[in-house]
Amino acid sequence: MKNNTLITLLLSVFIALLGIGIIVPVMPVFASELGAGGFALGMIIAAFSVTRGLLQPVVGNFSDRWGRKNFLTTGLFVYGLVGLLIPHATGVPHLIIIRAFHGVGSAMIVPIAMAYMSFLAPAGHEGRYMSYLNIAIFSGIGCGPIIGGLLSDNWGLPSVFYTMACLSFLAFILVILYMPGQIASDQQKARPLLSSLRSMLTNGKTCGILLARYTTMIVMVPSMAFLPLIMSTWQDSSGVQIGVIIACRTLVNAVFQIPFGKIADKYNKLLIFLVSSIVLSLVILTIPQIDSFFQMAIAYLFMGTVEAAIWAVLGGYASLEAKRHYGHGTMMGVFSFAMSAGVFTGAVLAGFSMDSWGIGWAYYVTGSAVLLLSLLAVVMIGMHDRKYHLTETV
Repeated sequence: MKNNTLITLLLSVFIALLGIGIIVPVMPVFASELGAGGFALGMIIAAFSVTRGLLQPVVGNFSDRWGRKNFLTTGLFVYGLVGLLIPHATGVPHLIIIRAFHGVGSAMIVPIAMAYMSFLAPAGHEGRYMSYLNIAIFSGIGCGPIIGGLLSDNWGLPSVFYTMACLSFLAFILVILYMPGQIASDQQKARPLLSSLRSMLTNGKTCGILLARYTTMIVMVPSMAFLPLIMSTWQDSSGVQIGVIIACRTLVNAVFQIPFGKIADKYNKLLIFLVSSIVLSLVILTIPQIDSFFQMAIAYLFMGTVEAAIWAVLGGYASLEAKRHYGHGTMMGVFSFAMSAGVFTGAVLAGFSMDSWGIGWAYYVTGSAVLLLSLLAVVMIGMHDRKYHLTETV
């Protein structure tokens, strides 16, 4: 049963995220055709993050008590509906509402999948098991933009969203047919969400892990959604080129997930995170100076490599905290909320910076925020580990 669950879960997540990846290179273009400027584009992305972020802890906590399959199937079905609705948006407000609905579905997919993987991970293998899921996520997102660029260039923007809908419904059918219904609940650890949140807020290490996850997601909007806007100023740029650059980041992230997952399980997680987050911020700061396809592809390869380490480390940290204290669904729901909050913050910062000072400042502001907040997260986690070590020694 465990292997069937693992295979079905990873395959369905890959298919669903392939559908999401398909729309990445065309969503900013579609929104611009509806009249969206920099701030409006940020709000379209933020609407998705707000609904997803607010619902993720609630869904995660409920899944600890009621099981996870129904939440996962509902989320996949919502993804399919969103793919059908987006081409019929008639203005920016309409698109914001659809993207908010999209966030409702997302709250029931990746966090629930993370809770499954955390539950299934044997002791000492938390990092690599979370890496298996990350491979499915990044392979889907990484392959999607290339397909999306080809569809857009050859058959127009609506074909991209309809393809997303078909893939989401396919994943929905797979989970319905092959995912066991009664598995991966944490009734023995389940407690009211507010009680769990209070416990997390009094735990310095948990707070540091959540801050680290929040911080490293701030770069998502400028690095993904604003990339087509930068490349549109170059000569002879195309949707396929945009898709290839995004794929450079996400596919190399997928390739390095298992190696970094094993490293995270075996070596100093905090040091790995520190080095990786510094490199990530420096790459973001250099992007506005890049003016060629080859240079941008190299930058995104570097970004994907260090993000592979960050995702493996933080996934392993979160899985350990879930097992020790909170329950898998609750911890992964709050962990995913931190991700959504980071994306929302990045959307606001990048959109405001772009409209105020130009698109380059979207990268300068978010890159600086990542550097400073990552250092703070390292201090928080390190202080807790040092205190725990001294207590154990005494």
